[in-house]
Amino acid sequence: MTRLAELSTTAYAALLATKEVVVLLPVGSVEPHGPHLPLCTDTLISQGAAALAAQQLTTGERVAVIAPAVPYGVTDFAAGFAGAISVPAEVLTPFLNRIAAAFLADGAAHVCLVNNHLEPAQDAAVRAALDGLPSGRASIACPLSRRWGRTLSAEYKSGACHAGQYETSLVLAVEPGLVDERAAHGLPASTLSLSEGIAAGKTTFKALGMDQAYTGSPAKATREEGAEMLERLATMIVREVVEGLESLG
Repeated sequence: MTRLAELSTTAYAALLATKEVVVLLPVGSVEPHGPHLPLCTDTLISQGAAALAAQQLTTGERVAVIAPAVPYGVTDFAAGFAGAISVPAEVLTPFLNRIAAAFLADGAAHVCLVNNHLEPAQDAAVRAALDGLPSGRASIACPLSRRWGRTLSAEYKSGACHAGQYETSLVLAVEPGLVDERAAHGLPASTLSLSEGIAAGKTTFKALGMDQAYTGSPAKATREEGAEMLERLATMIVREVVEGLESLG
C-alpha cells in the first residue's frame, strides 16, 4: 500500500512517469457515533476500505495511492452533540473539486472520492464535486448508491445503522483500539431507521430520538463482520475506478 503523504516528490514523480496512477481520496466527518465509537469513525472506514482497494487495484502497470483524508464533512444531523463539526456543502464541494482537479493536472489517471459519511447532504456535496472534471477520470465510491448499498449487511439496509452493528464492526476491523467495547456491549439495540426518519422530514439525530447518537445494535458487532463489510466496500471502490478507466478506452 502506497500512502501519498509518505512519498517524496521525487518518488511520486517516478510513479507518475512509469505507472498509471490512481488516487484514492478518503472522505469522512468529525461526528458523534454513540458513546463507544470515535468522532473519526466515517474517516476510518473510508481509509480502511481505500487501503484494501489500493492493494487490489495495484498491478504491474498501475499503482493506487492513498491520498491524505479529508476528515470534515456536512454533519448537520448531529447538531447538539459535542464534536459535531460541520462544514457547509457550498464549502466542501469546491474544496473536493479542486483537490481532484489538482491530482489530475499533476498527472494522475483517475481520482476516486471514497465517502462513508452517509448524511444525504454530504453525499450530494461530494457527488457535486465531480462537476466539470473530465469524464472517466474521477469517480465516487459511496454505499448510499443503491447499487452498492444492497451488497451490505441487513442492518445497513434497514437504515438503523449509525454507530450500530455495521459501523462498529467496521471500526473493529480497521482500528479496534478505538472502540470502547465495554460501552458497546452495554447499549440496547435500537430500531430507529435513519432512512425512514429522513423521509418523514426529520433533520437531526435528536429529532429522530437518537439521544446517544446511535441506532442499530452495537453489542452485536464483530471484527469478522467488519472484515467482510470492508471487503465489500473495497469491491465498490475497485469497480468504480475500473469502470472509469475502461470508459476512457
